[in-house]
Amino acid sequence: MINQMNVLGIETSCDETSVAIISNNEIKTNLISSQDFHADFGGVVPELSSRAHLQILIPLIKKALTTSQLSLNQFNLITATAGPGLIGALLVGLTFAKSLSYALKIPFIPVNHIEGHIFSGFLMKEKPVYPYLCLVVSGGHTLLLIVKSDIDIIQLGTTIDDAVGEAFDKVSKLLGLGYPGGPKIQFTADDNESDLINFPVARCKNEFDFSFSGLKTSVLRFVQKNYGSAEKIPIEDLPMITASFQTAAVKALITNVEKAIGKYHVASISLVGGVAANQMLRDELAKIAKSYNKKLIIPSPEFCGDNAAMIAYRGLKLQEAGYIYGFDYNAYPSLKDNTFINTTGAAF
Repeated sequence: MINQMNVLGIETSCDETSVAIISNNEIKTNLISSQDFHADFGGVVPELSSRAHLQILIPLIKKALTTSQLSLNQFNLITATAGPGLIGALLVGLTFAKSLSYALKIPFIPVNHIEGHIFSGFLMKEKPVYPYLCLVVSGGHTLLLIVKSDIDIIQLGTTIDDAVGEAFDKVSKLLGLGYPGGPKIQFTADDNESDLINFPVARCKNEFDFSFSGLKTSVLRFVQKNYGSAEKIPIEDLPMITASFQTAAVKALITNVEKAIGKYHVASISLVGGVAANQMLRDELAKIAKSYNKKLIIPSPEFCGDNAAMIAYRGLKLQEAGYIYGFDYNAYPSLKDNTFINTTGAAF
């Protein structure tokens, strides 16, 4: 007989293979295996990502079981990322999860990857308070949301072109710094803001939308005008360029957050997603939260990037809300499919 609630989470949406176990609302283990070889190609190669997931998933599950001192017959629920993401990578984790669920005769819950991020703040000791303003910043998505409950999420804004993480990657590649761009640019950026280049912050038709394509192009034009090509940029000028880009990108995010706080009632603020690891963004958002007397929740770095703990948590909450899914549930590449995010803003 099972005397506790044990949840197994699997995440394989892109280039991290992750397995997590939550037992009675406590994270027992959250293992992450990163595919660092993609840096040699300047970005994630989908087929290589799928193959790597196939190779590491079962050994990672075995390690998670050993670490948590649990056996498969002690689990009540299996969860896995269904999308959005690379379809081949998603299918590895999702198919394995469904097979394991069928074999063990226990429920299976597919999880929207972005919803996993949205609720990742609840993995911390201090948790968001509903309703909260959530800024999702990652390589594939940039979203500003109001989260009213476990299943009521209102989208205020999104990017109309590049996600902010994608812009970091592209600018980093343009400057010859490599992949992934976020850590490269943050490391290279100069703390001295006295010589910043005035790169533009886009204004969109929807006041809460974002646009980073023009910012990326402005960096390209600056490089072409002043140096001819990236190869000719003096190494001493790189901190100025990266700091200027980072400042403009963070300003675009913070500006919309502050507008939303002024317009809507929220009890707290949460910053989630891979780009949430950026220190400048964290610091600037902390200033905004303090000035408006709002609690700010930012997951620890382990839970900012892709991880299975957030998938296990989200799956558990969906089961508690009474949702039931069949084994015919398939993987999907787009955020627009199978999500609780309301893009109409009808609740307002």
